[in-house]
Amino acid sequence: MEAAGVHLVRRAERVTVVGGTEAFGRLPALWSAFSALRRLLHARRPRVLVLIDFPEFNLRLARVARRAGVPVVYFVAPQLWAWRRWRVHAMARDVSRVLAIFPFEVGLYHEAGVPVEFVGHPVLDVLPALDRDAARGALAGPGETLVGLLPGSRDAEVRRHLPVLLGAARRIVDQRHKARFVIPVASTIPTAGVAAAAHASGLPVEVLPGAAYRVMAAADLLLVASGTATLEAACYGTPMVVLYRLSSLSYAVARSLVHGVSHISLPNIVAGREIVPELIQGRATPEAVAGAALAILEDDVSRAVQRAALLEVRTRLGETGAAARAAHAVLRELDGTSRR
Repeated sequence: MEAAGVHLVRRAERVTVVGGTEAFGRLPALWSAFSALRRLLHARRPRVLVLIDFPEFNLRLARVARRAGVPVVYFVAPQLWAWRRWRVHAMARDVSRVLAIFPFEVGLYHEAGVPVEFVGHPVLDVLPALDRDAARGALAGPGETLVGLLPGSRDAEVRRHLPVLLGAARRIVDQRHKARFVIPVASTIPTAGVAAAAHASGLPVEVLPGAAYRVMAAADLLLVASGTATLEAACYGTPMVVLYRLSSLSYAVARSLVHGVSHISLPNIVAGREIVPELIQGRATPEAVAGAALAILEDDVSRAVQRAALLEVRTRLGETGAAARAAHAVLRELDGTSRR
């Protein structure tokens, strides 16, 4: 956004957190950012406010904008189908238009009286077309099994997931001696710490900063933290095992808030059924992750079935061009044609 000419009032990556209780330490920075944006809304009176994700912060900002007479477009809207459904009333009151990235969101918002349109998922606009054999390159030789380890893109996620993934890798290599592992470190994570942990494990693990898409396309299997990475991997049709861990308190809070959703990984949510194994919280142990991984690696039919289901998920995400469709929707809201 900065490269595209956007003036940044605050940098969001400095205040984002994982979980609920972890947010308390960031409250001063969050409040400072909110106050700055609230002043900007009143002083500058923009013709439209575009909100992206981050509902705990952005829904409050939407109320400020509505009171200031500024129309609000919400892109990557709150996952009301998963938790805190009562927030749909705030959406109906304060948001002029929702740009849905999942097709099943349209009915929910339409039923609540929130103007909504499906623009497709923006992940389709950024995924490079990669040939599996070319992507493997020097990552794995003939007859070797390549497993990608994706612990997440935030420090807290990596701290909780990397030891589990390395423990699972140790158990996998005990059963499949030709297994090799690669960790594509996200740009938001310092590489040195991940590389040190990988080296200390004594396992055949390669650490590749910023190579997530290559690893997703090349791997025989991914062990991946729940998040957008699971949807990206689904678009490549790569089999996976999903895991996720929160602090005990955050997990307890989340369980009390989530209703009517039986899965947490996006491929399963989009598919409406379990197509990839999910190991959450206490079930996300090295033994369980390795067991689920080996069950897939040792069963050709299981891998083929999962690949087919993942490509079905890719089809449900719509067509490329989500960003352009979202931009056109914002412009229609800006000149008032949506309301007319």
